Amino acid sequence: MDRSLMREREAFMKKAFSTPLEVKKRSQQPAAQEPPKKKVSKIAPPEPSSYKSMTGGSQYKFGVLARIVRHMKTRHQDGESHPLSIDEILDETNQLNAGPKVKQWLITEALPNNPKVQEVEGKYLFKPPLPVRDRKSLLKLLRQHDMKGHGGILLDDIQESLPHCDKVMKQLDKEILRITRQTDKKQIIFYHDKGINFPVDKEFQQLWRNTSVDGLQDENIEEYLNKQGIKSMQDTGPKVKPIRRKAKKSRTRATKISDNEHMQHVLQTYDAT
Repeated sequence: MDRSLMREREAFMKKAFSTPLEVKKRSQQPAAQEPPKKKVSKIAPPEPSSYKSMTGGSQYKFGVLARIVRHMKTRHQDGESHPLSIDEILDETNQLNAGPKVKQWLITEALPNNPKVQEVEGKYLFKPPLPVRDRKSLLKLLRQHDMKGHGGILLDDIQESLPHCDKVMKQLDKEILRITRQTDKKQIIFYHDKGINFPVDKEFQQLWRNTSVDGLQDENIEEYLNKQGIKSMQDTGPKVKPIRRKAKKSRTRATKISDNEHMQHVLQTYDAT
């Protein structure tokens, strides 16, 4: 081989070994593209008063309903008896910013199904627990409860039903009795029937107050009175005899003794001979 060719070959080999292979490979590969960055949209925090413009939350809807019921109750107690439309109610309660969904819910579900509200020809009124409007109607209702033995009426129900309740109750002070219930300290109003008033000796009053019957049944009280020679509790009411049900007799079938009749042609008798 020619020496000049050998020199060129050695020069080429030196140049090839002097260049790193990894650099060549990296230089040949295209640069990797960086993934595009996602744009994050910054949402401004809601303002503290933005709950007033919300129309979908159940808490907001029931808050609107509660405010309406309180307003209708106050109107009734102030003596206003004319019904209001839904727009008039929202106007008087300062809730005109309620959305159409809330308004539709009030008309179709909330107000018709509320026990404190009654609908009158497309408008709404407060529905009191008692049918009383004035002094005469309340006195009549108390008298009916007394005659039928229903007892008294809660003062809370009267205050909720009767317009100008405090003024009317002062007028009826001499015709009613107030009893405070021990369980919850609520007042019960009774009709004061003056026709049954009669004088009772102080001796009997003292005996009545000193006699304790807590935890005693009617049979124990009657036994105690009999020992004291008092027969007043006898025949105070119709005695109901307990109904005795006749016990059903169980039908027992007679056991039939069955012989081995199908073996008669095989049986034999062995008499002693």
